[in-house]
Amino acid sequence: MLAQLSPVAFRILGVEIYWYAIIIVSGIILAVWLSSREAVRVGMQSDDVVDFMIWGLPSAIIGARFYYVIFEWQDYLKNPIDIFLIRNGGLAVYGGLIGGGLALFFFARNRFISTWLFLDIAAPSVILAQGIGRWGNFMNHEAYGPDTTRSFLESLHLPNFLIENMNIAGIYRQPTFLYESIWSVLGFIVLILLRRKKNFLKEGEIFLLYVIWYSFGRFFIEGLRTDSLYVFDLIRVSQLLSIILFVGAIVLLAVRRRNAKLPFYNREQQLSQKSE
Repeated sequence: MLAQLSPVAFRILGVEIYWYAIIIVSGIILAVWLSSREAVRVGMQSDDVVDFMIWGLPSAIIGARFYYVIFEWQDYLKNPIDIFLIRNGGLAVYGGLIGGGLALFFFARNRFISTWLFLDIAAPSVILAQGIGRWGNFMNHEAYGPDTTRSFLESLHLPNFLIENMNIAGIYRQPTFLYESIWSVLGFIVLILLRRKKNFLKEGEIFLLYVIWYSFGRFFIEGLRTDSLYVFDLIRVSQLLSIILFVGAIVLLAVRRRNAKLPFYNREQQLSQKSE
């Protein structure tokens, strides 16, 4: 049997550096790089993406933490200082998206950039970063599902190190972090393929398709998790929000599709607008 992977990657001057942080930061750096390249491709400045991260990243972290804490408030009342200790996890994806989205709205307005265009540029990179970030949950031994058997995990053709590390406190668990990671990476591929089709998607539709894809998968995956946040102990918060986002994005997509004046998302269209 392999030893359980340690959440701690290394120590610097006695300070523990967690794999969770390394993986999350790596996903963010990749997302910024990909978004910067796409920004240039559609006629924007790559600096716009980098400048946004100065405001967007702290907003996303605050939103992710606030979202998590507000639904676990009773636990944090006992030790309020724990609210600021995020190295061990406790960041909610939806909270981060809300916080980052609000920052993007105000940033785009200040720079006179189309918010929809900025969202389209960022969406594929964000969902890829989410897929990478879920491996931080794996290293923390969190975000897992219900009890299962080793034979079931072997039937999924998973590598042995992953199977062994899904043995939590002597019980094998469903790797829900892996399900969401795969779903997110597949979403990235789908969005990139659709984005490459010229004059197919209108401005804002890449982002809306991202919302539809992610919320659809998250609804079912969340139903397997054992650490979900609940509203009044009745319904999982992420499942409720997934339904709202899924339906809302479909309605908004249909309404915007009827607007013939919306520009298509492609480089030629954006550059021609800038030259007029």
